[in-house]
Amino acid sequence: MRLVKGLFGIVIGIFLLGLVAISPVALIGVGISIFGWYLMRQKRKGKQIPLKAGWVLTTGILLTFILAGMFGETDNEVKDVVENNHKSQVEEGTHKEKLAEEKANKQKERLASEEAEKEQREKEEAERLEKEKQEAQNAQQEKEELAKRFNLEAYMVARVVDGDTFVLSDGRKVRLIGVNTPESTTRTEVYGKEASIYTTENLNGKQVWLQKDVSETDRYGRLLRIVWLDIPTNDMDENEIRSKMFNAELVLNGYAEPSTYPPDVKYSEHFRKFAREAREAGTGLWAFGEEGTTKGDFDTKKDATNSSGSASAGGSTLGKTSTLPSASNGSSTSSTASSSHAAPASGTNTTDAPTSAVSGTRESYKNCTELRKVYPNGVPSDHPAYESKHDRDKDGWACER
Repeated sequence: MRLVKGLFGIVIGIFLLGLVAISPVALIGVGISIFGWYLMRQKRKGKQIPLKAGWVLTTGILLTFILAGMFGETDNEVKDVVENNHKSQVEEGTHKEKLAEEKANKQKERLASEEAEKEQREKEEAERLEKEKQEAQNAQQEKEELAKRFNLEAYMVARVVDGDTFVLSDGRKVRLIGVNTPESTTRTEVYGKEASIYTTENLNGKQVWLQKDVSETDRYGRLLRIVWLDIPTNDMDENEIRSKMFNAELVLNGYAEPSTYPPDVKYSEHFRKFAREAREAGTGLWAFGEEGTTKGDFDTKKDATNSSGSASAGGSTLGKTSTLPSASNGSSTSSTASSSHAAPASGTNTTDAPTSAVSGTRESYKNCTELRKVYPNGVPSDHPAYESKHDRDKDGWACER
């Protein structure tokens, strides 16, 4: 019987502890139950107990059940809340870690992308520079080949003398082929200063390409050249002549007249065509008349013939024939003049030089403008029209071009 009671007590005790596990508050009832069990033990030993041990034990057991029932669910809810909070915190922490990781990954990817883009840009820039370098080398090589093909030589212009003459950096003088600008040095012709300023602005201190036609130099030792501002791809293409040749540019803009002297006639037809365009538009020097303001291919030569009618009128009859300056316009008055300059025809009175006076075999002209009307290229020192006052540079030629 004692064994059964003992086993029953153990079962009850385990059960009560289980209730305590469900709700810790039930521990109060367990404590009372243990106290009731203790009183029962003392009563069995014969001690006087003021309380009824059985009731105390029973009350403790019942209180354990009541407290476990009342607070067990609340504890579970609290436990659930705590667990949920813990779970939420864990999940939030995990989420934050995930976000931080994602942010770090994105940052890493962005940096990697920027680095890749930078490398790509650097690569593209290097390729572009290499391509430009190669293109520049090819262009330079092509220019050199074109310059060689068209006999072009590069020089620097050190100083401009007038509209059609300049000095190279090596000191040599260059006279433009096929064109003539109005004078602006020893004397001034209309629009001469403008032509000189224009040439200075476009050539002074710049690199140009010089092209020889046939002649190397004129009688003054000046190089006779075509001047290109840029190397043409075809030196006979009219568009390129218009846009790249300075000789043509002077004519097109009315700063020069075409002036042809064989054998340097490669571009003479182009210059005449450009001059006609400028003259029709009244550009530059052509605004002052159909013959411009200086000597050129479009000038007309005036010849006068004596007649009784004109003599009675106190004058001479004038006639015009369109011609280019030539060394064979008439018989010469000296062996030197006949070889290189035009002379008036025998028996012909030239009215283009109204201020000229003939005394014996000597001829006198007021100035070079009047003298060139008869002798377009000037006269040598042994010519009857030579006067030292017209030979400003004292080279033995008066009024030379």
